[in-house]
Amino acid sequence: MGFLNFSLELTWCSREKGSAMVRLLLGGGGQYEVEDRRVALIDEIKSFLGKSIDRVLFIPYALNDYEAYIAKVIELGINAGYHFESIHTIKNSHEAVIKAQAIYVGGGNTFRLLNELYCKDLLPLIRKKIQDGTPYLGISAGANVACPTIKTTNDMPIVEPPSFNALGLVPFQINPHYTDPELNSSHQGETRERRIQEYFEMNDGTVVGMREGSIIRIEGSSAYLYGTAGARVFQKGKSPEEYVPVNRLDFLLDSIPLARLTPGIK
Repeated sequence: MGFLNFSLELTWCSREKGSAMVRLLLGGGGQYEVEDRRVALIDEIKSFLGKSIDRVLFIPYALNDYEAYIAKVIELGINAGYHFESIHTIKNSHEAVIKAQAIYVGGGNTFRLLNELYCKDLLPLIRKKIQDGTPYLGISAGANVACPTIKTTNDMPIVEPPSFNALGLVPFQINPHYTDPELNSSHQGETRERRIQEYFEMNDGTVVGMREGSIIRIEGSSAYLYGTAGARVFQKGKSPEEYVPVNRLDFLLDSIPLARLTPGIK
């Protein structure tokens, strides 16, 4: 199968002259059966989407069973009272994106998610849609694909997408489900912090370690940390910094992304 070749300019689009305000709600993931996390997420979704939106396009590609996924979302109430239409039930996925009032990309395996977005040639459509002002909600893997690349995911590469390059809606990387090292642990595997340090051995930029329950809300040139947990911000050559809700993170939008990504192959 061939893939459409295209380029993603990663200049922070909300700063471009004449562009619409980019609106993003990015979640660090977590078991939303936990009541305080679920309530916090629902409240943020309602605040973010408001009353002018009633239908949300849900993208379930990060999991294998789409029907079970959308059913679970509704069972937990994290559709926040909005009518969720899953893209897999719509014959023309391109038209679904173009007509969407808001887009919600759920969590799961980031490699599977990104691969499906490539296979269905949805990356450029989604990016333009968000750049034009349509709200984007991304949880875990859905937050990963909002970044320039998926290089800071925690997931196993169960499939091989054409590229690690993603939507580039933000100029920084996210590591969802971030966990802190356990001081007395006998576990000999790499800590999450060590993995992020390895990322900086080969890459530049900023990585935000989002703990489960943390939420970053971006409105144009403003970024806030909400939710029930904090985040740890890593920058190459610097000591990591801790942030707790509610805190402004506007500086993240000044991060310098790669000048250009070319995620497609012929």
